[in-house]
Amino acid sequence: MTTPPPPATVIIDPGAREDFIRAHTRLLPVPHTPEICLHVADEATVLWQKTEEELGELGLPPPFWAFAWAGGQALARYILDNPGIVRGKRVLDFAAGSGLVGIAAAKAGAARVEAADIDPFALAAMPLNAAANGVTLKPRGTDLIDTREGWDVVLAGDICYDRDIAARVIAWLEALHGAGATVLIGDPSRAYLPKNLIQLAEYSVPTTRDLEDAEIKRSAVWAFSAPA
Repeated sequence: MTTPPPPATVIIDPGAREDFIRAHTRLLPVPHTPEICLHVADEATVLWQKTEEELGELGLPPPFWAFAWAGGQALARYILDNPGIVRGKRVLDFAAGSGLVGIAAAKAGAARVEAADIDPFALAAMPLNAAANGVTLKPRGTDLIDTREGWDVVLAGDICYDRDIAARVIAWLEALHGAGATVLIGDPSRAYLPKNLIQLAEYSVPTTRDLEDAEIKRSAVWAFSAPA
């Protein structure tokens, strides 16, 4: 197992971030999309503590990139089962974390998949996960909220856990929908999910009590309007 470098090096050197990811995760199939493997943490609590000990003083967010969250699993499953949504199109996986949803879009035949996250460790994890699945993602490390870059499809999983973030993101996604993009949200009905969305599919997603309040989480794919 690779010994992780000192925290300052982890931030500065992308290769050191990759070493940290490899040292603290295993490449495993995703429970609800076993066609896809990700570098994930065996135990959420252990990695959370490890991140706080080694990297917390640098102000990094928690290691959301090291887990396959319920909403992302539902959305990835929906894309794999309905490849026509993304085939041949330019896709944005927003708040991508591990890159799970973007990888699903790439495997389903998207022409180009951009995966956006502001966590530098997520940006390091995405290419590792994409390579493990034989696809390519283009990581985007800037805050894309309120921007429009001509995406055909915008996918977002598990974005409604915080009131202020959810309000800002949902307003932007609704604007993209109004401008003609296909916008899909994967979410297990978290507290700040809007009530006016249309449910397209629902799944029973295996998860862990380290992350969720149940070992099986009912999660759905949502849209701003029904598909034409």
